[in-house]
Amino acid sequence: MLGYLSRVLMLATADGRTLAWREAGSGPPLLMHPGGPGCSARYFDELPELEAHRTLLLLDPRGTGDSDRPADPHAYDLDDYAADVEALREHLALEQIDVLGHSHGGFVAMAWAGLYPDRVGRLVLAGTAPRFTDAIRAHRMKQSLAHQDQPYFAAALEAFARQQAGDYADDAELAALYDAGARATGKPGDDTRGLRWMFEVAGVNADATRHFNERVVMDLRPRLDNITAPTLVLTGSDDAFASSVAEIADHLADPTVVIIPGADHFAFLEPANRGAWSQAILDFLDGT
Repeated sequence: MLGYLSRVLMLATADGRTLAWREAGSGPPLLMHPGGPGCSARYFDELPELEAHRTLLLLDPRGTGDSDRPADPHAYDLDDYAADVEALREHLALEQIDVLGHSHGGFVAMAWAGLYPDRVGRLVLAGTAPRFTDAIRAHRMKQSLAHQDQPYFAAALEAFARQQAGDYADDAELAALYDAGARATGKPGDDTRGLRWMFEVAGVNADATRHFNERVVMDLRPRLDNITAPTLVLTGSDDAFASSVAEIADHLADPTVVIIPGADHFAFLEPANRGAWSQAILDFLDGT
């Protein structure tokens, strides 16, 4: 089943926007927040293992998919995203909700759970970090430089630089930069077609990306200190954010850590690793 082909559900936010999500699967709800920033829930592609046991609430964050852009092009702070998660929980009349955030979605999940700790059922922080560190930057640079003998390397390096500098006019131009940059991720010879397809179908929001790169100074460790709910810290051993696992766990009251050997940042898009990624989530949510 493709979750993004499910029926679109919507609510009206307090500031008059439409916030959209899709429901796929069956069982207790699990709110899924994608990364980016600025990607829709199509980011997650197919997750049949999770859908067999959970009703996935696949959220289109503000300004993506079927969710309206805010009137203010700078209304993309982490607390803005967290407010949308809370709006959906309230709309569903759930006292507590289980939430999974991946990458930037993990930043949002940390921000939300730290603000509303009593509303958290179980929390999954997948492929994410509370702040950007030298270790993360060094890992990403090492991954990129492994491709330096490849014909696409110069274009990928330029794409990375333009993304960080905000050198793009609109969503389409940013999407093209993501496509070029994705070729120099992982190991040379890895099949990046799935990752590049994901960015194509999930879309990217240029306002959200520019705001994050230019205005967000992130250190979510104080938010982690507020989280009392059981929390899974999940990553792949080859993910640049793997170096942050211990730091996240050290600030949590009830952490569970799972590192998937050989998996990279998008383990759920890696055929060899998606099953292990999904099973780790299900085991944690079931308390096993």
